[in-house]
Amino acid sequence: MLKRIVNILKSHSFFLFGPRSTGKSTLLLFNFPKEDHLWVDLVNSKTESLLRQDPEKLEDLIEGAPSSKQKFIIIDEIQKNPKLLDVVHRLSFERKIKFALTGSSARKLKRGAANLLAGRAFSFTCFPLTHIELEKKFDLDSILAFGSLPEIFELNGQDRIFFLRSYVETYFKEEVSAEQLVRNLIPFRNFLEVASHSNGKILNINNIAHDIGVDHSTVKNYSSILEDTMLGFLLPPYHGSIRKRQQSKSKFYYFDLGVQRALSGRLEIKLEPGNYEYGEAFEHFIILEFFRLIRYKKPD
Repeated sequence: MLKRIVNILKSHSFFLFGPRSTGKSTLLLFNFPKEDHLWVDLVNSKTESLLRQDPEKLEDLIEGAPSSKQKFIIIDEIQKNPKLLDVVHRLSFERKIKFALTGSSARKLKRGAANLLAGRAFSFTCFPLTHIELEKKFDLDSILAFGSLPEIFELNGQDRIFFLRSYVETYFKEEVSAEQLVRNLIPFRNFLEVASHSNGKILNINNIAHDIGVDHSTVKNYSSILEDTMLGFLLPPYHGSIRKRQQSKSKFYYFDLGVQRALSGRLEIKLEPGNYEYGEAFEHFIILEFFRLIRYKKPD
């Protein structure tokens, strides 16, 4: 396993956020093996259904585990059931149980009336791999073409293209459709493609609304969904003047080069050093490296 920059602390409960397939579960499995800790996997439909009907059943699951596994509990994909946080909060306070909670969206938890354990838990974020983590596996041209999600480095050739296309489809099915984030998937799909061509630029809300046939407020909502699910982020401009900074507009970036190219339908087009598209991809790479490394060093 590659050494990740995320420094997991075992002395305290914590959240581990990050887009899907960035290695959150792998990182926790390395630090909290299943033979030594209780894992509550909300991707498991039976477990998810049980706890959705009655979040208090979480305490029963913990009671049913060997006492050696009850000191640190791992809950995977906590955003699927934000109401569990009330139970987690109570158990951590009353019984001093520690929890490691993974999820793809802190914002979604907050919208679900979750209090994020009233500040009692630390918060970490897991991103696609950086050049520091990759060390000798770092290959600039490969990353510009296919991004740096961990699984990409286990694949070759056409399999990388299939993986990224599947990633996008899984995002639609599990992050958007299953969670009922939008009523109509077709304009949202169109928005993602249009936004992929606006990567590294200021999102022109009015033009995008016209192009995909929805109103201005819908496009703003779509943009918020991308940030909520950590598929993309807005990078504010830097100005010495606070007034100018507030008046300037932010640029939009997808969280991974490969996912951005999958959404734009350009995975099979080879990037050639020296051409315009290669230059744009390199700029995107630099922005992502700084964004990730700064967030790792200063999470706030």
